[in-house]
Amino acid sequence: MLNYITTGESHGRYMAAILEGFPSGLVLDPEFLNGELRRRQSGYGRGGRQKIESDGVEVIGGVVKKTTTGAPLGFLLMNKDCTIDEMPELYRPRPGHADLAGALKYDQGIRSVLERSSARETTMRVVVGAACKLLLRAFGIEIAGHVVQIGPVMLPAEDLTIADIREGVKGSQVNCVCRKTEKAMIQAIEKARKNGDSLGGKYEVRAAGLPIGLGSYVHYTRKLDARLAMMLMSQQSAKAVEFGAGEKLAGIFGSAAHDEIFYSKALGYYHKTNRAGGITGGMTNGSDLVVRLTMKPIATLATPLASVNMRTKRSEKADFERSDVCAVPAGSVIGESLVAYVLADAFLEKFGGDSVAEIRYNYKGYLKRIRG
Repeated sequence: MLNYITTGESHGRYMAAILEGFPSGLVLDPEFLNGELRRRQSGYGRGGRQKIESDGVEVIGGVVKKTTTGAPLGFLLMNKDCTIDEMPELYRPRPGHADLAGALKYDQGIRSVLERSSARETTMRVVVGAACKLLLRAFGIEIAGHVVQIGPVMLPAEDLTIADIREGVKGSQVNCVCRKTEKAMIQAIEKARKNGDSLGGKYEVRAAGLPIGLGSYVHYTRKLDARLAMMLMSQQSAKAVEFGAGEKLAGIFGSAAHDEIFYSKALGYYHKTNRAGGITGGMTNGSDLVVRLTMKPIATLATPLASVNMRTKRSEKADFERSDVCAVPAGSVIGESLVAYVLADAFLEKFGGDSVAEIRYNYKGYLKRIRG
């Protein structure tokens, strides 16, 4: 139902996106969109680029009087640092980056590769996700993310609600709900900075208010967990995705792995545990969606690793340009948007309609039927 495409380079004139398939009748608050962009720019460990840019998006299509029309939505963000034509070419690819494979695949210089593979492209994905969050919110579905690990520092295991996450991360420099853990995370980032190194980590995204039945078991491309995994793995630096109890399920018996089923007139069918992370058989099961993504350390290091000069073929140190030390806090904001896009797509797939009013009618009828 939904489809979007982004364009633009990290140091080009602009970043832009077109989102097609969005229904009419939703108030698209520009302040909310820009607030999400500001969240993406924050986080301890970010680099100098965030001090230059004051990211703000302009809605250039699909909206009249702040309300969506059903036409494709257009978003435009102008870069302040638009020096791409003056920037030098690079010849020493960074290990762990798209530099080498991209330059060889497209038969061009490293500069063009890094300008497009840069995480700055996620500005547009955050904006697209923000629009999807507003759509889901109109139907009582809320999304929140938080950081659970940076380097060796991990948040003690907790089963948090959306309210817990939103309250806990307020004022946090690393988008973590625990101040003691946050302090240790900041210390780890500072250690990496002093050593000319970088750090990865893990974040969790939770979605509440989802009805049973988004996604499908009938064909592999329609499985919701598969769609979410694909979208999340498209995020820069992503290396692993897990749902619910995730990798822990490999080491326990089935009797302790699955969520028993209950029923009440007030709640309908429900589960008391959520080891599945809200998805069974490729479909939402009524529990909160819980998904975690692992991000590798950033490939650009102030103390570069060994590489090869692509002109001379001689061994040299990799190139270094301005970079973050740790982008996991920003990654958690991006992850929220990626999850929102996939959920909004599945929601529209299930309940259809060209307008919010039509979708609401379909949704109410479905909820009445499944509650019996």
